[in-house]
Amino acid sequence: MTGPSLAFSDKLHAEKYRAKGETFRESQLRVASALADNKEHFDALRDILLDQRFLPAGRIQAAIGSTKAITPYNCYVSGTISDSYIEGAGSIMARAREAAATMRQGGGIGYDFSTLRPRGALIKKLSSRSGGPLPFMEIFDAVCRATSSSGHRRGAQMGVLRIDHPDIEEFIRAKQNTHSLTGFNISVAVTDKFMEAVQAGADFPLQFQGEIYRSVDARTLWNTLMRSTYDWAEPGVLFIDTINDRNNLYYCESITATNPCGEQPLPPYGACLLGSFNLVKYLSRPERFGPYVINWEQFYSDIPHVVRAMDNVIDKAKYPLHEQEEEAKMKRRMGLGLTGVANALEAMGAPYGSTYFIELLRIIMGNMRDTAYRASIDLAREKGAFPLYRRDAYTSGRFVSTLSEGVQEYLYRHGIRNSHLLSIAPTGTISLCADNVSSGIEPVFAHNTRRTLIEFDGPVVYDLVDYGVAFLSTRGRTTEEVSVKQHLDVLTVAATHVDSAVSKTCNVPTDIDWDQFKNLYMDAWEAGCKGCTTYRKGGKREAVLVDVDSAPPAIDGTSCEVDPVTGIRSCE
Repeated sequence: MTGPSLAFSDKLHAEKYRAKGETFRESQLRVASALADNKEHFDALRDILLDQRFLPAGRIQAAIGSTKAITPYNCYVSGTISDSYIEGAGSIMARAREAAATMRQGGGIGYDFSTLRPRGALIKKLSSRSGGPLPFMEIFDAVCRATSSSGHRRGAQMGVLRIDHPDIEEFIRAKQNTHSLTGFNISVAVTDKFMEAVQAGADFPLQFQGEIYRSVDARTLWNTLMRSTYDWAEPGVLFIDTINDRNNLYYCESITATNPCGEQPLPPYGACLLGSFNLVKYLSRPERFGPYVINWEQFYSDIPHVVRAMDNVIDKAKYPLHEQEEEAKMKRRMGLGLTGVANALEAMGAPYGSTYFIELLRIIMGNMRDTAYRASIDLAREKGAFPLYRRDAYTSGRFVSTLSEGVQEYLYRHGIRNSHLLSIAPTGTISLCADNVSSGIEPVFAHNTRRTLIEFDGPVVYDLVDYGVAFLSTRGRTTEEVSVKQHLDVLTVAATHVDSAVSKTCNVPTDIDWDQFKNLYMDAWEAGCKGCTTYRKGGKREAVLVDVDSAPPAIDGTSCEVDPVTGIRSCE
């Protein structure tokens, strides 16, 4: 059988990604046909997609080969917002207009609001005072709520402010409620200088355009940020200097923001194609009752076909804005990742977060990294390197130096087709469409969960069983059974093997020790992670997923309702 076997998964896939009356098989043939270079490529890609060994991001599945005017890109970052309300191409209102056009075609957006002057700053032309970034964020929030994107996908946004912006404390408190900026995730761009000041117990200057407004105690500001995250699961933290230092294109771009889920740090107008290899589909059992192993031959064989197809998306895509198209074609980014990791590795006998689990993940991601880079180099030999490729600068990058020696030598000789190739996305909906495999690199949330799907006759509640339990006879560790250290160990090994970033939520217990909680972020920075996000059960932010064992009974199909298709970060 090809495609999802669960009724919920098939209905969800039909609702989100297929034309009216289109079957799963027809939808995947549509995508394969549109992205194939030749018959051999089509045949291979068809089998990969029908078997759900690779799950293109939902936007790709909905857009490619379709008559809909939607973008196959999940995520973008806004052009730089100039410190002007309406004047100029980069003004706040101009960027809001571009945001509406992008979200209308299905793209989520990240913004850096650090370019806007702080509250109370003089506006000389009007002889008045600025309200600061927060009131202007409300404009983008309203645009998001008012824009219904193609494919019925709710808009998703990421708002970023630098830790040294004078309004940082107001920004940290902005979502300490259930009604403000509901169309946003928010993250603080934390610098190395700030983290060093925290370690030293030093004062830290808050400034805008070189003018120091005031200095604060770094540890007090850090505690303010951590307390908000502890209680409200926001803001997230982006280690912005690490992001730029380890960016393959450090020599030609500066990154100040990410996509809404944080797995794609992107420059102004940047966009990235996403998709995940479904690791459970690469399990094989040589002996009937023996252990599961990875089918490496199949994995290695599939990656080049996927890289070739995803590269073709860049040229076949519809872009909301010309600037986004130009940016994409100059750098040809993509973000290939994994999903079903917890299910697959635990079926192999590796409990989530254990030493064996970490080592297996390291091997799998290292092999995926090198194979994807080699495939992109092969493409460069055939079709040419991405236009902004500069051999000496690119091959001197910190991430490129982690590739195997043979791949580095091959890259130096021939160049590479795509500036970036790897990313770990949260994969919420596509994992549900693959019979509820564990999402991304997250542990299993619960062995039984409750989901609501809005169907023609109204909401219908489904009780879903974890893929590992249902198909692999494996009851893996659930979120609550994974320690804080194990979460961080998984995040760290994943982060070191991707050239973009990782979307992962470190779930922590309600009664976690305060020092242990805030030290998690310090440890993540010291380990070289590009960001960190936590969710504390028992905090003030309501969870998205519902554990059936603890959920109230469904009444008339309306309680326990969850929107499973939003791009907003969740515990998925």
